Amino acid sequence: MTMKFSNLLKATVLSLFIAFALPATTNALDSNISVTALPADHFSDDKAVAKIVQRVYEIQSMDKTNLSSAEKKALRKELKELKAQATAANNGVYLSIGAVIVIILLLILLLK
Repeated sequence: MTMKFSNLLKATVLSLFIAFALPATTNALDSNISVTALPADHFSDDKAVAKIVQRVYEIQSMDKTNLSSAEKKALRKELKELKAQATAANNGVYLSIGAVIVIILLLILLLK
């Protein structure tokens, strides 16, 4: 069964519309799908992330009312560095819902 050019054009325009429209709306919902492969040093990354999380909890549980402004600034700087380390440790590949839908539509169109 062959697809007419006009039907192929309609499907392409629809898939492009979905590709550009959905990621903008799904980012607000934080609905990313994480597809990751486990690296060889995955367990050392887990230990590092656990240390980072533990330190963040320690900072959150601190009584910050008696700290000077310089100490508070140092804590904020440390938290920013910890956040950067945590995001660097996560080497996953993220696909938005819109990208997944476009891939599925293309597979349906191509394998039909």
